[in-house]
Amino acid sequence: MYSQIDEKIYLYFLAVIPLIVLLFLFNLYWKRKKQREFGDVELVKKLSPEKSVFKSVLKFTVLLLALASLIIALANPKIGTKMETVKREGIDIVFAIDVSKSMLAEDVAPNRLDKTKQIVSQIINQLGSDRIGMVAYAGSAFPVLPITTDYGVAKMYLQGMNTDMVSSQGTSLEDAIKLSANFFDKGNATNKLIILVSDGEDHSEGYEGAVEEAVKVKAKIITIGVGTEKGGPIPLKRNGVIESFKRDQNDEVVVTKLNPEILKEIGKGTKGGYVYGGNTKEVLNYVKNALENIEKTEFETTQVADFQSQFQWFLGIAFLLLFLDIFLLERKTKWISKLNLFNEKES
Repeated sequence: MYSQIDEKIYLYFLAVIPLIVLLFLFNLYWKRKKQREFGDVELVKKLSPEKSVFKSVLKFTVLLLALASLIIALANPKIGTKMETVKREGIDIVFAIDVSKSMLAEDVAPNRLDKTKQIVSQIINQLGSDRIGMVAYAGSAFPVLPITTDYGVAKMYLQGMNTDMVSSQGTSLEDAIKLSANFFDKGNATNKLIILVSDGEDHSEGYEGAVEEAVKVKAKIITIGVGTEKGGPIPLKRNGVIESFKRDQNDEVVVTKLNPEILKEIGKGTKGGYVYGGNTKEVLNYVKNALENIEKTEFETTQVADFQSQFQWFLGIAFLLLFLDIFLLERKTKWISKLNLFNEKES
């Protein structure tokens, strides 16, 4: 038998119950004190002979149990009894995404970076059980998401990527490829693929050594070129409005252009390939065909419990107790009076 709780945060409300108990006990003490101040306790009891302390405690206990049941129902406890062995087959994929300022150019709509996000998101949508990771780079590269099978989390990180993520500007394809090549799990026999999305601008000394490093770990690289060879200026915006364009040292507007030749060489050097990112459908078909030609490897065996929600039982108990409370009056009943649980009878 296995169990888990969906919304554990609601269980913190159970801490309120001891406080309610203390308030109830204080109220009983305060009432007893006021009775003594009013007159003789026994005489006061005779003024309301049918009032039962036990019934008051019982009503309070029933309401408290109903509250506890409602809180547990909100937490949605689950019980699992069925265990299954799930075998996954796929490859490890690292997305290396260019977040340099040149990716703000709007020579492709809405801009190069947003186009990149669209392409990568659509690629993730057509994956099966492959594991994915994510790297961002500009003048240097850094990890964004470790290798995972959680595509939802991957998309969340993808949408959060922007050109302010990397302090050092420029574009270093060398750093991007090196980090991506070392991003895979060491000693893992799973086939590896790097999908590098960029406009092809490179301000590093050379990427050839990085390509060789990717070959050593048996990783293929598919490069996707985003932008146009005609190019476009890099807009400088404030609150979504273009104020000016980026200028060089000679105060001339910088025009950034797609450089497909470098991207083609990187793809060729790892027996991968290159595809122009102007048409998303063509990119998806290209990547799909490439993935079909890469042998899938069994890389994970997971024990999964078939959990069933149990909140309905606690909700039913809560409503039953609340319904029962309607019929619980604070007057004495004959059989309870005979028990004399709270010494309410005179000896």
